[in-house]
Amino acid sequence: MGTPAARADSAPSGRDTLSATKPTWATASSDRGAAADSGKVSARVYLAGRDAKGLADYAAAVSDPSSSAYGRYLTAQQTRARFGPTRQQTDAVTGWLRGSGLTVTGHNQHYLSVTGEVAAAEKAFGTQLHNYTKDGTVYRAPSQAATVPASLNGAVLTVVGLDTAPKRAEHMATRGETLPPPGAVFKNAGPFSSYYGSKVDKSLPSAYGAKQPYAVKGYTGKQLRAAYGAKSRHTGKGVTVAITDAYASPTIAADAARYARRNGDPAYRRGQLTQVLPAEYRHTEECDASGWYGEETLDVEAVHAVAPASDLVYVGGASCTDDDLLDALAKVVDNRLADIVSNSWGDVEANQTPDLALAYDQIFQQGAVEGIGFYFSSGDNGDNVASTGTKQVDTPANSAWVTAVGGTSLAVGRGDTYQWETGWGTTKSTLTPDGTNWDALPGAFTSGAGGGTSKTVPQPFYQRGVVPDALAQANGGTARQRVTPDVAAVADPNTGFLVGQTQTFPDGSLQYGEYRIGGTSLAAPVIAGVQALAQQAGGGRPIGFANPSLYGRYGTASYHDVTDHPRGAGVSLGVVRVDYVNSHDASDGLVTSLRSLGRDSSLSAVVGYDDVTGVGTPAAGYLASFGAHRR
Repeated sequence: MGTPAARADSAPSGRDTLSATKPTWATASSDRGAAADSGKVSARVYLAGRDAKGLADYAAAVSDPSSSAYGRYLTAQQTRARFGPTRQQTDAVTGWLRGSGLTVTGHNQHYLSVTGEVAAAEKAFGTQLHNYTKDGTVYRAPSQAATVPASLNGAVLTVVGLDTAPKRAEHMATRGETLPPPGAVFKNAGPFSSYYGSKVDKSLPSAYGAKQPYAVKGYTGKQLRAAYGAKSRHTGKGVTVAITDAYASPTIAADAARYARRNGDPAYRRGQLTQVLPAEYRHTEECDASGWYGEETLDVEAVHAVAPASDLVYVGGASCTDDDLLDALAKVVDNRLADIVSNSWGDVEANQTPDLALAYDQIFQQGAVEGIGFYFSSGDNGDNVASTGTKQVDTPANSAWVTAVGGTSLAVGRGDTYQWETGWGTTKSTLTPDGTNWDALPGAFTSGAGGGTSKTVPQPFYQRGVVPDALAQANGGTARQRVTPDVAAVADPNTGFLVGQTQTFPDGSLQYGEYRIGGTSLAAPVIAGVQALAQQAGGGRPIGFANPSLYGRYGTASYHDVTDHPRGAGVSLGVVRVDYVNSHDASDGLVTSLRSLGRDSSLSAVVGYDDVTGVGTPAAGYLASFGAHRR
């Protein structure tokens, strides 16, 4: 799990190779020739610091309950002094870049920003920049891995930006853009169940040998806390949870306060919810800025619903690009803004270049050393075949240094009792026009928890002995790879969470409304909230990077072992859902459909570890285990 800096392997005399800097898509068959010397380059040169390997080693040690260094975290200042770059390293890298003809436009403890022409970049990094075709579009990339002068003595970790393929997260342009108003209204149509199974329309056709219930209106904090074992004493007091996303909702404070008041959550204390925002925003149109408002709203309201006494700090990125999201993450670790960080964004692994992975991992390792844990949604498209044509996992959830959060369909019954969960994987079958059948049951796949086997990240130590070889070696060969997710929580939008948000209505007015939502974008903040409860239960000592601890509890009463058939082999489950055709009222009609559960593309939730739910979902024994094992 170490992080390599520059290496001398196969480099020209007097230079070290940055081995992770040529994208895999930059192949000879897609090469369209040399880039123009006068083309413009904008890049970041990441600094390795004093001891890149030592940072990775210490991050693993302080996170491993079996290590004598477990829990011996450093402050941000101590981390910088022990592992950050020296002034001499920064000056040497700056001098080399300027001497090559590049302009250094800014720097911090992580990287130097540079701009210049292609010719200067080629001189600096000892490689030719060519044009390549990727997915029908031409991008620029190095024809060989970049190199740096050996005299820098490993001061450079990597360089990001020599290739021009888009690097932006799912949910570029003029600087200093104004954020748009809230997005278009979305409402759920009824009827609803108030808890799972509470409302059944017997006039609708059966499915799987039974009448299926209407979808819930949306679970609230009271129901989620009960499902995952929280007692009244578990509030998250004394714990700070950060949330990173792009942009910032202009109505978040009012929306969160109103939602809490309407749905039985404790009111926010003065200063309990704060925001750390960039000086300016960019790429607002390309990134669909208003679409990120709903993400922030979901994350804030879900964490507060599960851990109502935790402090919340929202750290917004200037855009949805990796550069800006990395900056948001760096703010958290450089200033130790939080103990726990919830992140409901990402992209597919094929779009993450190795150089970018190194930059992310350095941030995550620094966080681990400081006792900060990062939780990333595992994705909403199952194995990604339907959306990309290729079976692959999501990133940054694929990093060995984060907790990847998968998803479930959750049944909470009468009296807030936990009934069961399936792996989240949904298919859709519409009601036939005559109302007598569900068309082509179970229907086509619509969405599901992301998971599977990484093609780029080796198996981390904490997965050994838990993840079956059939998954770890699913890509072929003998090498074992990282498998995601690590843990799971409710994600299915059909058994989802009720949120409240200001939206733009068809008449142009801005109004507050509530609706049901899901995705692993819900599961990540729910798990972040549960971890805040666990940290409080453990006496307040930061959990830090949680995976060694999570896997150490595998097979115990800490988890619900989720399967796709919780009511018995061959027993399929579903819910009936009614939607507005126009997403906000019945003026254009309604659509009734059956959403079948536990059908996550090629992924399956089975007994034991699986690639939909990881080790499982938190049970009552999870929080109890922290109270019993305080150190």
